[in-house]
Amino acid sequence: MGRLAAGRGRTNAGPEGTNAGPAGTGARPARTAASPADTAPGPADKDPGPTRTPPSPAHTLWIAVGLLLALLVALTAAVSLGATDIAPGEVWSVVFRRLGGEPPRPGTDDLIVWQLRVPRALLAALVGAGLGLVGTATQALVRNPLADPYLLGISNGASLGAVAAMVLGAGAMAGMDGLFGTGGAGGVGGAGGTFGLGGGLGLSLAAFAGALTAFALVWTLARRGGGFAPLRLVLAGVGIGQFLAGFTSYLVLQAGDEQQTRGVLFWLMGSLGGATWGTLALPVLAVPAGLLVLQARARALNALTMGDETAASVGVDVVRLRRLLFVVTSLLTGVLVAVSGAIAFVGLMVPHLCRLIVGGDHRRLLPLAALTGALLLVVVDIVCRTAMDGQELPVGVVTALIGAPVLLYVLDRRLGVGA
Repeated sequence: MGRLAAGRGRTNAGPEGTNAGPAGTGARPARTAASPADTAPGPADKDPGPTRTPPSPAHTLWIAVGLLLALLVALTAAVSLGATDIAPGEVWSVVFRRLGGEPPRPGTDDLIVWQLRVPRALLAALVGAGLGLVGTATQALVRNPLADPYLLGISNGASLGAVAAMVLGAGAMAGMDGLFGTGGAGGVGGAGGTFGLGGGLGLSLAAFAGALTAFALVWTLARRGGGFAPLRLVLAGVGIGQFLAGFTSYLVLQAGDEQQTRGVLFWLMGSLGGATWGTLALPVLAVPAGLLVLQARARALNALTMGDETAASVGVDVVRLRRLLFVVTSLLTGVLVAVSGAIAFVGLMVPHLCRLIVGGDHRRLLPLAALTGALLLVVVDIVCRTAMDGQELPVGVVTALIGAPVLLYVLDRRLGVGA
């Protein structure tokens, strides 16, 4: 009887259990809804903020148009402002005359506008656009919104190659620049260096070699054991990057004279002061080509950010895509370091800011990252040239002052979400 009563008690409790069941059942769908996150690569891939509805294509187009107009205004200001201010109307008058084939007019305005400031402003836009693209591709490569090419050691390799050319092979590199007519006119980053390697062919080739060497070392270490884990890739990049940075510091200490050492150090902190029309040749080719290559694989990048298994399930060759991304980021970084030195945090900040506006779809993210990076670096270069009378700040110093607090803020938010 006791057993029957207990059985009836349990049977009578059934409706209550059934009533409670939806609550329990309600908890299970919550776990089921969260299950896609369980298959994500890890906490670093979680969205640090609230979900935002991506803007419509028309809205995205208007954003791009606004960025283009802002970039045009910033370029005008970059050419107008300086030790000698020139009216915007005069700036455009000089530009249109020179584009029309007219010879330079007597006076200093034509020289300042066309030979000094226009190349520098265009180089700032190209380098900023390239850094935005490299940062976006790198973050897709390692599936971590806090990654940038410096994390993978690529820029350290490019810097080592360039510094080795400056300190050890100045004569040979200058001879190559003279042979092809590509030597920069401003010395090392415009810092008063004693050799014309400000983004010439010799320095660019040395930076290419350094970037590709770093790429090969990181890739080999990351592929050991037959697998390819993003964490292993990042750790290999950090280790190789620090190793190469140590060699770079040693080479800087071996510079022949104090002026050369100061020039190399200034260049390493990021500088656009050596910009000439000749230094624009490689960035003009490399940055648009990189954008086209990455844009053609925007859908594959979207799949890659969801994880290797998800990407493979929709037909993406993950290994081939990673190899392509690593090569593209290495080559772009080599070009950018050759013409501007090491400029940090732009590749980290720009993709993150653009995701807050247009979401994570790389079909929209890549072109907007290029425009935003260009705008940011043009504005930063204006600040570097005009903030202090008679002295120019390294571009990398200003970007670090902006980027470090942004990094700490984003990291704090992500750690808060992970907690």
